[in-house]
Amino acid sequence: MSDENAETTETTEQTETAETTASRTTTILLVRHGETPTTGKVLPGRAPGLHLADTGRAQAALVAERLAGIEVAALYCSPLERTVETAAPIAEAFGLEAILEPGLLECDFGEWTGADLSELNAKPEWATIQRAPSTFRFPGGESFPEMQFRIVSAIERIRTTHEGETVVCVSHADPIKAAVAYALGTHLDLFQRIVVSPCSVSAIAFTPGQAPVVLTVNSASSSLSDLKPS
Repeated sequence: MSDENAETTETTEQTETAETTASRTTTILLVRHGETPTTGKVLPGRAPGLHLADTGRAQAALVAERLAGIEVAALYCSPLERTVETAAPIAEAFGLEAILEPGLLECDFGEWTGADLSELNAKPEWATIQRAPSTFRFPGGESFPEMQFRIVSAIERIRTTHEGETVVCVSHADPIKAAVAYALGTHLDLFQRIVVSPCSVSAIAFTPGQAPVVLTVNSASSSLSDLKPS
């Protein structure tokens, strides 16, 4: 075989390997739920009975439209009402059934569940939550490391179930921020620097044998159909 033919064969094999690897890439689209009547005012946590506001329902419809053009293979959501309601337009748009996944639940805020954020901001512990969250546990509730481990484990289960596919996961701000921080290799103490707005989309690509790639964070406008690792 001539050197030229050998080089051509090697290039072809490399191209086929790259295409095979790319076909095994799983993309997880993390969608925060839409606005509720208490968004930005109360720490609702896992309290039942909190539904989307009119604004939140409009946001949920819009995010379903933004996902058009993507081949979504599966849809998972936190079992709380506000995430289930956010997932509903996506399920309808893609002909999917939303699978309830407890690993996508909001952080368990324990005794702080339902408290006004203005009151919590005045607590000395609030500074710890903002600056060193890895050291904090909510009274009677979850710690931030436990929350991060929970959602990262859930995403890993979903990723292995849907290798090579695109999956939408509807969750909550803090768990999504923690998952993005983990994918970026960022310490949990810095995860509060990440912003995840209502019905924004954050995307992480997982390719076997490679580190995760964060494709976008807090995307709240324009189409998402061109998301792919560069």
